[in-house]
Amino acid sequence: MSIFAKVEVDGTEVQMPVLSGTVGPDVIDIRKLYGATGRFTYDPGFTSTASCESRITYIDGDVGTLLHRGYPIDQLAEQSNFMEVAYLLLNGELPTQAEYKTFTQTLTRHTMVHEQLAMFYRGFRRDAHPMAIMCGVVGAMAAFYHDSTDIHDPHQRIVASHRLIAKMPTLAAMAYKYAVGQPFVYPDNSLSFTGNFLRMTFGVPAEPYVVNPVVEDAMEKLMILQADHEQNASTSTVRLAGSSGANPFACIAAGIACLWGPAHGGANEAALNMLREIGTVDRIPEFIARAKNKDDPFRLMGFGHRVYKNYDPRAKVMGQTARKVLDELNLKDPIFDVARELEKIALNDPYFIEKKLYPNVDFYSGVVMSAIGFPTSMFTVLFAISRTVGWVAQWNEMIADPEQKIGRPRQLYLGATQRDYVPLSKR
Repeated sequence: MSIFAKVEVDGTEVQMPVLSGTVGPDVIDIRKLYGATGRFTYDPGFTSTASCESRITYIDGDVGTLLHRGYPIDQLAEQSNFMEVAYLLLNGELPTQAEYKTFTQTLTRHTMVHEQLAMFYRGFRRDAHPMAIMCGVVGAMAAFYHDSTDIHDPHQRIVASHRLIAKMPTLAAMAYKYAVGQPFVYPDNSLSFTGNFLRMTFGVPAEPYVVNPVVEDAMEKLMILQADHEQNASTSTVRLAGSSGANPFACIAAGIACLWGPAHGGANEAALNMLREIGTVDRIPEFIARAKNKDDPFRLMGFGHRVYKNYDPRAKVMGQTARKVLDELNLKDPIFDVARELEKIALNDPYFIEKKLYPNVDFYSGVVMSAIGFPTSMFTVLFAISRTVGWVAQWNEMIADPEQKIGRPRQLYLGATQRDYVPLSKR
């Protein structure tokens, strides 16, 4: 039985279909609203607008649910690995043992980057932000891999997807090495996806690099937890760029640029900066009091979430991971003591419980990345490595959708009405 929503404008009644997904709220199909009434909807930030159909990720922020192709994120983070999750997001199902082996070998063969691409790094200042470099070099990949830019060829699309996922850690490690003045380290394909990245980042040619299994496991979990998050700002950017027919490398470069914003990928850096501002455990009560004071502009960063009105399901896993990493590395920096104590207070203080200001994944991920040794400028770069999997999965889904049209939001115009030009001599 079909269900319709009725909208009446100036005596004209329009019936619009109500569509149902497999789970989640129904949506009202307003595609014919303008033609029937001459009116648009107004939804700044698209907070109440479904921009597409998708089968990849589902979020229920009210109860704290995050599913990748139906699988809960905590199960994937605890029991799976990043390569398996990447396959799942791209293909819709968990791989068989044979499929997993083939997929892993395929991505391993794509970890190297064109040698001329390394020359691009020399065009940047040594103090350039790594995200600025990533925007440039990822976009430049279109100039080197012409055999995977035809978006109408399914084979080229999947080759481009594999290249992007596999080469992103290499490009990111190169950005770090360039900033610190060390030589680039080539991939070692005998290592895992995350182990290889750690070696390319922190290893040096003159010495053997041994991957710490606790750190490697933490990186695996971090990558899985950040792999996709439905139609967020950067994913929507990738889809919007892709809707124009742009090549996949340009689309992912656009996503990286959007992710760079402090309200999106930079949130974990803001949380770590807050911990540094607090400084020591004895100052926590002062900042807790400030956070509760409505007249004080101070806000606890890394607590609460725009989507999740309950505990961020990723935060539980990342919180456990943070504690393991701090215990393993036995770091003496006081900010890690601040993080532990602040977490304890926030989880037990009635004020935070009532307002559901739970620690989110950004609070813990910043702590983990700092403990491992990444500078804050690399935090968003690590986010981009893992989110590339989600971006290419969403991009592929969009390209394959026969109903996909070029994105073209409308507006509520508040500017001047039509007026006649006045020559400069008469003004």
